[in-house]
Amino acid sequence: MVPLLGRPFLAYQLALLREHGVTDVILACSYRVDDVRQALGEGADLGVRLRYVIEDEPLGTGGGVRNAADLTRGTVFVLNGDVLTDADLTAMRRLHESRGSRTTIFLTPVVDPRAYGLVELDGEGRLRRFREKPGPDEPITTNTINAGIYLIDAALLARIPAGRAVSIEREFFPALIADGIPCFGWTDAAAYWRDIGSPAAYRDAQMDLFAGRVRSPLSPPGEHRAGSWMAPTAHLASDARLQAPSVLGDRVEVGRRTCVGPLTVVGDDSRIGDDARVEGAILWERVTVGPGATLRDCVIPSNVTIGPHADIGPGAVVEPNTTIPPHTKLPK
Repeated sequence: MVPLLGRPFLAYQLALLREHGVTDVILACSYRVDDVRQALGEGADLGVRLRYVIEDEPLGTGGGVRNAADLTRGTVFVLNGDVLTDADLTAMRRLHESRGSRTTIFLTPVVDPRAYGLVELDGEGRLRRFREKPGPDEPITTNTINAGIYLIDAALLARIPAGRAVSIEREFFPALIADGIPCFGWTDAAAYWRDIGSPAAYRDAQMDLFAGRVRSPLSPPGEHRAGSWMAPTAHLASDARLQAPSVLGDRVEVGRRTCVGPLTVVGDDSRIGDDARVEGAILWERVTVGPGATLRDCVIPSNVTIGPHADIGPGAVVEPNTTIPPHTKLPK
């Protein structure tokens, strides 16, 4: 649910699915489900039908899928909830059907695959082996990693044990390979792919969206003005500057002689004081920036108050619901 350019991250995944003809979507949820429902509802505004399956306790990457399996039929796309991509899912489905695959995994090459599980293929593109994160002295046999999108025959999901935590990567996929079930890897050389699971990667994903590196039918909310997007209820002082590209949410107020942007997102109900400078920063909702403060290349979560003349730079770690004293410099 974290915001990307003013929209919940899941909206980008749902838009990708809709673009490739998938409109019946099940969300396997275990955390802050009411927040997800409030933001996405039944999916009508996003052109999909959403159903929710709730885990009483976390069931892992495989158990969560098994918990939703009874609602599925035919062939099912499964997406990890932290991957931003514009992969051609239609091409993935074509390969799945043409090869007679029963499970197809989207694979992507990375420069250093040691931080990920490796996926090895045979000469025909069938899955041969999954390897956990290799140690520093272990050989790297491939640079392709599991990119977190799967196309699976729904009947196979019954193989996942119900009611307990299961890893789809460590248990389900290796068992399919061992049993000789046709499983293939698929790559998309033109696709954008990023795991947004760290603050730095999360910010970088938004910089990539601003730069147009991610193909998406979604644009930021608000009115498009001179390369930026501004909610009708946002207000800039007459001598404030908004440098493109930037996004200003609902009821944002920007003070006198303040400069916002470029590459900046200001969440709903935020206030930026006079003579402040905000550049390359991602502000969530209800952030208050004091007069004369400077924010550069950072992420500021919800309900944070930044004191006058504070200086928040790259790599700063700010907790939600906190107050940064005046003249503070972060990181120190």
